[in-house]
Amino acid sequence: MRALIQRVASASVLIDDAEVGSIGSGLVVLLGVADGDDSADSRWVVDKVVNMRIFADDEGRFNRSALDVDGGLLVVSQFTLYADTRRGRRPDFTRAAAPEDANRLYEEAVAMFRETGLAVATGEFQAYMQVRLQNDGPVTIMVDSADRGRPRRG
Repeated sequence: MRALIQRVASASVLIDDAEVGSIGSGLVVLLGVADGDDSADSRWVVDKVVNMRIFADDEGRFNRSALDVDGGLLVVSQFTLYADTRRGRRPDFTRAAAPEDANRLYEEAVAMFRETGLAVATGEFQAYMQVRLQNDGPVTIMVDSADRGRPRRG
């Protein structure tokens, strides 16, 4: 499971020109599910995202998490995070989970995000959406559950 997180001053998602979700200061979480992902991947990504210290403290250093600053989360499903662009000019999405599995794990992750107590807004799975955001920083970080067993060095 991959989450591309962006620190934002505000963000919203629209479907057919109607706003279906919005947040103030917090994180936009573009969430992609890979073939073979499971609940452990969801839990690891959710924990990593809400505890990632990417908000400034009083000295301007990255020392606060979304939980520390009571930031909002706008969670949007994003299968294109699993695009394979190594060959040709058209991305290959075969590593992305099948829609049924992806939706189940996306909804599970959204429920886990809500369990943290943070305000959570979402888009709609498989809908054509427009995401509007005002980056804060900008700060953009990729979180990938495939990294959870890898050592930091070596």
